[in-house]
Amino acid sequence: MDENDWLAQRFEEHRARLRAVAYRMLGSLGEADDAVQEAWLRLDRSGIGGVENLGGWLTTVVARVCLNMLRSRRSRREEPLEGFQPARVPDPIVSRESGIDPEHEALLADSVGLALLVVLEMLTPAERLAFVLHDTFAVPFEEIAPIVGRSPAAARQLASRARRRVRWAPAVPDVDLARQRELVDAFLAASRGGDFGALLEVLDPDVVLREDYGAAGASRKVDGAAAVADQALTFSRLGGPDLLARPALVNGAVGRVVFRDGRLFAVMGFTVAGGKIVEIDILADPERLRRLDLSVLDD
Repeated sequence: MDENDWLAQRFEEHRARLRAVAYRMLGSLGEADDAVQEAWLRLDRSGIGGVENLGGWLTTVVARVCLNMLRSRRSRREEPLEGFQPARVPDPIVSRESGIDPEHEALLADSVGLALLVVLEMLTPAERLAFVLHDTFAVPFEEIAPIVGRSPAAARQLASRARRRVRWAPAVPDVDLARQRELVDAFLAASRGGDFGALLEVLDPDVVLREDYGAAGASRKVDGAAAVADQALTFSRLGGPDLLARPALVNGAVGRVVFRDGRLFAVMGFTVAGGKIVEIDILADPERLRRLDLSVLDD
């Protein structure tokens, strides 16, 4: 084995963890892969000489790349359309309903559901980095500090502020997939049947719906059972009679991959807590949908 092959092999030993770090940081599978690739390019250029802890070195590189991506994303974020609350739904990880694909296990460790990723979207880039690296991957604040350009004490404060905001995330989701399926099936049946009352039965009073249509359409955030039920009926009518919702796991929870006229139309993620649907996240951005890998669904 020559030196380049040996270096590539060493890098592959860390790829899964690096991709998990980047996905939590960015909420985007494509950007996470870009960040990991950039780490490999830097390693390939500089070599391993003088690096005592390769995993730590690579994690730092990925974190810096992700931080720059988050800052760039914030700087170019457009103002929301009048009358709409902006909504950005993170890239969903889609698996067969029978179980999570082995390739996705590292990405979904520690219950990385869409609800948590949405909360992370509300943090500043530095808060998100400090929280993800320390609370999820146990990176010491002494190593986080130089990445964000702060002292270790200030880095600790960033993570503390992030932790307080994350505590306001929805209640811990129900883990009973059978109960989740029951509620999601009831929700979809009521949507198709135009049954407003049945929708209210399965929705939490404070349910939140996010619809992300990307740059081409109006993305929105809707709060409250009545408003969400009304929007669900609108979404069902928008899809028309050829709308087909295929069962799947979305970030480890029961969800649906929706097709219209044989083409991918949307991915729906549901968060169930306390026996009710508390969050619905719909990604319908055509550009981002095209980049999703749905090969795990077989057909």
